[in-house]
Amino acid sequence: MQVEIREPRTPEEFRSYYWLRWKVLREPWTQDRESEKDHHENDAVHLMACLGDQVLGVGRLHFNSPDQAQIRFMAVEPEYVRRGVGSAVLKELEARARAMGARQIVLNARDPAVFFYQKHGYEILGQSETLFEAIPHTRMGKAL
Repeated sequence: MQVEIREPRTPEEFRSYYWLRWKVLREPWTQDRESEKDHHENDAVHLMACLGDQVLGVGRLHFNSPDQAQIRFMAVEPEYVRRGVGSAVLKELEARARAMGARQIVLNARDPAVFFYQKHGYEILGQSETLFEAIPHTRMGKAL
């Protein structure tokens, strides 16, 4: 399956992008809409994997410092998990980070996603937050 990785361009694409983030990452824990956003939205790189008009996966990149980028809000439509969608988004986020001068990428992975990131060269740096008092996260990083 060949997906197109691109930035959301139109208001409708942004609605689809944020809706998938909320549906996968927040709705199962009964979190309100808009909880899928934070204070980095306006200075972040937003990417989505599309098959035609359907958004299958999303991810976001922002910078913590001039040489450290952080990936957040990676989400894939459940029926497309393990079909290369997340890998395609991750690889493009890494390429963008590298092109923008990052020397390291960090992220906080939910426990079920740790192996996915390890397959892509990320190392465990330690434990991170527990989101919504129910979702443990592991801090991971990768040198670029």
